[in-house]
Amino acid sequence: MAVPPGSPGPPVSPVPPGSPGPPPSSQRELRRRNLSRVLHAVAADSAPSRATIAARIGLTRAAVSTLVDELLGTGLLVELGPGRSGAVGRPGSVLALADTGPCGIGAEIGVDRLAVCATDLRGTVRARTVAGHPVPDHAPGAVLAALRELIAGVSAEAREAGLAPAGVAVAVPGLVGRDSAVVRHAPNLGWRDTDVGAALPVAEPLTVANEANFAALAEVWLAGPGVERRDFLHVSAEAGIGGALVLGGELVHGSGGFAGELGHVPVYPEGRSCGCGGRGCLEQYAGEAALLRAAGLDPGPAGSRLAPLEERARAADPAALRALRGAGRVLGVATAGAVNLLDPAAVVLGGTLARFGEWLLPSWERELRRRSVLPGRVPEVAVSALGSEGTLRGAAQSVVRAVLDDPLGRGRAAAGPPG
Repeated sequence: MAVPPGSPGPPVSPVPPGSPGPPPSSQRELRRRNLSRVLHAVAADSAPSRATIAARIGLTRAAVSTLVDELLGTGLLVELGPGRSGAVGRPGSVLALADTGPCGIGAEIGVDRLAVCATDLRGTVRARTVAGHPVPDHAPGAVLAALRELIAGVSAEAREAGLAPAGVAVAVPGLVGRDSAVVRHAPNLGWRDTDVGAALPVAEPLTVANEANFAALAEVWLAGPGVERRDFLHVSAEAGIGGALVLGGELVHGSGGFAGELGHVPVYPEGRSCGCGGRGCLEQYAGEAALLRAAGLDPGPAGSRLAPLEERARAADPAALRALRGAGRVLGVATAGAVNLLDPAAVVLGGTLARFGEWLLPSWERELRRRSVLPGRVPEVAVSALGSEGTLRGAAQSVVRAVLDDPLGRGRAAAGPPG
């Protein structure tokens, strides 16, 4: 089933420590919010103590100890033993999110593949599978039946590891409205008004969203130590090209939930026809197939078709380098308007083409500088450390975040009763 209205797509982060937020409607809501704040504090720190958490979220140590004891009882937290925090006095017992109990199931419907993974509360991938499409024409019934089997297999593997799926999030390369599990239009799959929720009758809550949105949220949640991205434009470059805007750490959905269709921004208004019905769209010049053709390579079937392009680029093959420079330039053209309009701090390249960042970024940055309304002021252009895994991991992590946001609902349901 689809998630109910009011909880669309990847869940939002809790109220930051120190922010009052709206007043809770009941004691239960206050307790839920404080339990969530403790869980997020543990997730954001490296083995914190109760005292560290109390200082971080502004509650008393006694209140935090009560909350921690409840979370230990439900199996969402574990104690790792005494640790040093740098404070004077007796070391406190340090805490961590449990590596058993609730987990998130993420699924990705790509143009070339299907993928499913299970991620525990710590963000660690505990089970993963990848398969090719069962039919070459991407017929929705066959694709979703195959995906259902992959989800069942990964869920079973997760349960064998002591994990309990708390939800399923499916990433698709197309338009999905908020509060919906219906893919309105996925040009590269040939899908229109496809009800993914009806075809995937899973027991857990189901979320369906655009693949670039999940990849962008993965950049917020999973970019790694020392990397903090709060305001950026994410470009998910694969067979198609998606975009997502994050401002203040929150995804910008647009009025209907369709924001970010960067791949269908025209870079040559009278150019090549596109599956969306338009002409000259970005992905017709910078998507995988276009890039391979420009380098003189056969796009061929899915799989390792990008490996020859990378080999030629590393060997300084002129055609390969020319194709990559050209793709970087049109990426710069397409993103320049968004940069001038929205002034993001960074533009981040993810997806399968992230492996070509060293060749794409120079011409991309030059084009941004050339088109900037403020000479010399352009955002950082970076390659995502998550690469082609960002979408799948972001989907699974969105379910984990829902558990951290609602430990009395999704968390307790997945973990089971205490004791």
